[in-house]
Parts: sequence; C-alpha cells; structure tokens
Amino acid sequence: MNANDVGAVIRKRRDVLGIDQRALGEIAGIAVHTLSNIEAGKGNPTVATLERVLQALGMELRIHVKP
Repeated sequence: MNANDVGAVIRKRRDVLGIDQRALGEIAGIAVHTLSNIEAGKGNPTVATLERVLQALGMELRIHVKP
C-alpha cells in the first residue's frame, strides 16, 4: 500500500462517517493541513500521526512484512 492508497482509505472512511477534515483533525489532534496532505498522498507522516488519525476513525494500523 502506498501513500496514495493510505490517503484514499482515510478519506473514504471519513466520508462514510460523515465528518469533515477539520473535525477529524480536532479529534486526532493534528492540523487540517497535515490531514489534507495525508489524504492527498503527500508528505511523510510519522507512524504516530497515522495511528492518531486511524484511531479517531475507529481503525488500526497493521504492518505486514513480506518474507
């Protein structure tokens, strides 16, 4: 999964929940600009930032390592 895919998943879940970027940013404790960049597949958010966003969306981060 690349940055664009991650952003698309976050945006879709946010839309399903009916919340805007501002509300999600407040819940996750991150700036709207940061969230916008994540959803657009831009930037390089930390794992901690992604975890906060996903937790706010009722999701969790799972990392799969290919052998």
